Amino acid sequence: MNRKLAAAIAVTVSHLALSLPARAEDDADQPRRGTDIVVTGAKVNETGINDSASATGLDLSLRETPQSVSVIDRERIEDFALTNITDVLDQAVGVNVNRNETDRTDYTARGFAVTNRQVDGIGLAVQTGIQLGDVDTVLYERVDIVRGANAIMTGVGNPSATINYLRKRPTEQFQANASAYGGSFDMWRVEADVSGPLNAAGTIRARVIGAHEEQGSYLDYNSTNRDVVAGLLAFDLTPRLTATLGYSRQDNRADGVLWGGLPLVFADGTRIPYKRSASTSAPWTYWNNLDQTAFGELAWKLGGDWAVRGVFTYRDLKSDAKILYASGGETGPDPVTGDGVTGSAGLYPSFYKQYLIDGYASGSVEAFGRRHQLALGVSNGWASDVEYDGDADTGIDYGDIRQLSSFTPAEPSFATPELQARVHDRLTRLYGAAHLDLADRLKGVVGVSAIWLRTTGTSYGTDQSRSNSAVSPYAGLLFDVAPHLTLYASYTDIYNPQTEVDATNRRLDPAKGTNIEAGIKGDWLEGRLYATAAVFRARQTNLANYVGTFDGTNGPGPIGTSFYTGSRVTAEGVEAEVSGRITARWLLAGGFTHLRLRDDDGNGARLFVPRDTLKATATYQVPEWRDLKLGANLRYQSATRGSDDTSGLPIRQGGYATLDLLAGVRVAKRVEATVNLRNVGNAKYINSLEWGQGFYAAPRSVIGTLRFSY
Repeated sequence: MNRKLAAAIAVTVSHLALSLPARAEDDADQPRRGTDIVVTGAKVNETGINDSASATGLDLSLRETPQSVSVIDRERIEDFALTNITDVLDQAVGVNVNRNETDRTDYTARGFAVTNRQVDGIGLAVQTGIQLGDVDTVLYERVDIVRGANAIMTGVGNPSATINYLRKRPTEQFQANASAYGGSFDMWRVEADVSGPLNAAGTIRARVIGAHEEQGSYLDYNSTNRDVVAGLLAFDLTPRLTATLGYSRQDNRADGVLWGGLPLVFADGTRIPYKRSASTSAPWTYWNNLDQTAFGELAWKLGGDWAVRGVFTYRDLKSDAKILYASGGETGPDPVTGDGVTGSAGLYPSFYKQYLIDGYASGSVEAFGRRHQLALGVSNGWASDVEYDGDADTGIDYGDIRQLSSFTPAEPSFATPELQARVHDRLTRLYGAAHLDLADRLKGVVGVSAIWLRTTGTSYGTDQSRSNSAVSPYAGLLFDVAPHLTLYASYTDIYNPQTEVDATNRRLDPAKGTNIEAGIKGDWLEGRLYATAAVFRARQTNLANYVGTFDGTNGPGPIGTSFYTGSRVTAEGVEAEVSGRITARWLLAGGFTHLRLRDDDGNGARLFVPRDTLKATATYQVPEWRDLKLGANLRYQSATRGSDDTSGLPIRQGGYATLDLLAGVRVAKRVEATVNLRNVGNAKYINSLEWGQGFYAAPRSVIGTLRFSY
């Protein structure tokens, strides 16, 4: 989408705003957000407390769920201008965002990689935890984060977290909104969302969503351009049977991208002094990702409260990259001359396709004089991943790395990319869960998931075949110790198939173990305020532990790809979280995580993961002052450590905190203006030490938003 088209959209939306009929509630002084919204089995209500089916498939309140669940809703996404999922997860309690490169990000929770990502509760859990490019939030109503092992809904027991994106859906009443953004680093963005019935009876409903974003960067050479479009159509075939069709397309184009990060230490172990804008990239590099998804859904309301849902999902991800990887070598750059950093480049087209079929039924039954909830499901998914490789004909010498800002790598010639990998995964699973009403104050949640996984194919000449199966039980108990307090405990097995490879480029065997969690949950102020505290322990064997990066001389894997070894790791920790409306005007969400990670010998493990994190968000609204809203988001993490990806030299980063502020006001009927100031203190820190390299996070920046809602 070019600037002329984006401008045309903005003009069209402005004309639409002027021509729409007035609504009776438009003159009300109270905030107009927060009314009941039902989104695929999850409900957000005006109290700010949320029900969620993300953990068990059962429609339970957060207090009834024997795991830690966080919800980031549409209101917070809009208030803080969180236009991509990575920014959303920056605010999620217990989740650490590892921006290892400009266009590859991964996430950890409770010390482990988050590999389970779903849309409306459906996803293929054997995909990599690395996110290519950005996922735009314009498509989603909210994001649920279930911390701890979630074998029931994912089929695998990864003890980190499951991230569930809940789509926007066609609405029964007409609604429309549009936003325009502008900010630091030449950032600008427009988005629009229109939904409503297409016939008088309201039995046919549609929703159309679109966004365009462009921005430069504080990093040398880097810029991004993103287009997002989506359409959804819902039909009430009968009063009890609804069909929904949907399609989305996200086209993320990035130039001047980092592949790997900056070598961080000299050969003597001292830190290399970089500017915040430093990048080992070049203006001729790029990483383009086109992600398309289509789905069809049938939802049938049976007798009583029983319902059946069937979903078919198709995903097509095309990636095309010309990238440059820089390394300080086996000894690190010379501290006197700065020499020793060399680069290698390549062309890497890849094609990923995924097909998912999921059938699900839920409802309640009467037994022993009490009513119990049941959920049963079956799913089958298969995926193919095809990769090509075309290496550059020559390496690149960066010279004195201290003068990086004045060096621009010349573009080499590239060989025609040749097929290097073709891998197929197939995952079948059966799952079921029950919420048992054992007594007036005692409830139980039990479940089981059985999976069958088969992989075939080769990658860079190495056979990737595997065949795994497992049955994972889940059990939880909840006891109401007082009208507002519930004690809970839960247990599940860990059986986590891994995509990481070892030094021979073969996939590691599944990680196995156990996950235990116990805590207390409560709600107060007539349900407006929810709080929880938990202790947890997870043990895993054969867990992928980063060793290094293939460089063309140390193994058969592709240059720039990480390799791992299996290790035993125990994670123990405590979490506390609070969320809700203290008053009708004051919204609060936040929490603290303390973590300990150890290997078999009792030594610290996965040192790139901070042991202490704190996240807190608050907004306060004054309706009588034109809906004035003030807000803040605070994030803190303790010190982390790593080692250089080739020399093995130690790297350390001290703890740091960042503060974001917002101010918004209603400037006219249906129009709000918001200003977000990020990293107010201009903290300078490395985004992540996970891969033994890194780059600096963004400095202080500002984003202004003008939002129209009808």
